[in-house]
Amino acid sequence: MSAESGFVMRAVEVHKRFGRLHVLRGVSLDVKPRETVCIIGASGSGKTTFLRCINHLEKIDGGLIEVNGHPIGYRRRGEKLVEDRERSISRQRTEIGFVFQRFNLFPHKTALQNVIEAPVHVRGVAKNQAVADAEKLLTRVGLGDKKDAYPGKLSGGQQQRVAIARSLAMKPALMLFDEPTSALDPEVTGEVLDVMEELAHEGTTMIVVTHEMGFAKRAADRVVMMDEGVIIEEGPPEHFFESPTHERTKAFLSKIL
Repeated sequence: MSAESGFVMRAVEVHKRFGRLHVLRGVSLDVKPRETVCIIGASGSGKTTFLRCINHLEKIDGGLIEVNGHPIGYRRRGEKLVEDRERSISRQRTEIGFVFQRFNLFPHKTALQNVIEAPVHVRGVAKNQAVADAEKLLTRVGLGDKKDAYPGKLSGGQQQRVAIARSLAMKPALMLFDEPTSALDPEVTGEVLDVMEELAHEGTTMIVVTHEMGFAKRAADRVVMMDEGVIIEEGPPEHFFESPTHERTKAFLSKIL
């Protein structure tokens, strides 16, 4: 964490364009240690693009994103920011866990093998230590008895919980979740949200893009509303859901609550 800022993640006036489409129009957001921030908004409002920029899966066209006080994807050269080397970017990404809509597990590896892959091959953790850590993480997400199962033998909810354990195995400073339940059947959505809620209560620093308003109410320290590439409103869930101030937020919530 940056000693100067006191924030795990800091975004300042972030812009992103895809050709003529101006997707992010000056997004600024700070996330403190142990804070869970939920980002909501209509499809196309820029939520997923913003998450992908935090992890430098998309390059920003203006502004600054820092994780643990370091610019993501860039390094300072005097007063300027220049794009960093791929090796440095890969090292920075180890500080950031990312759970996608789709599980992206290796189909030919067991749940345990999926979880130990990055700690062993990226962080250089000894295999026996990585296995011990992975077994604890799989137990933590309720899958201790599924460590030898292949993804094809697991339900969607179980696969997503393996994906969460895999991200946690890297001991990241920040966890990003991009609508992690949107590809799941309704009956297994709850088991993933329960794990995420527990992580939030344990103090994992998280940014969650979600349409699950119940989860946002229970788990978020702050809820952020994005619309047309800007943050239009943010606040603690009790204020955000009970007395939103922006007309666009009121209209959005009235449709989904």
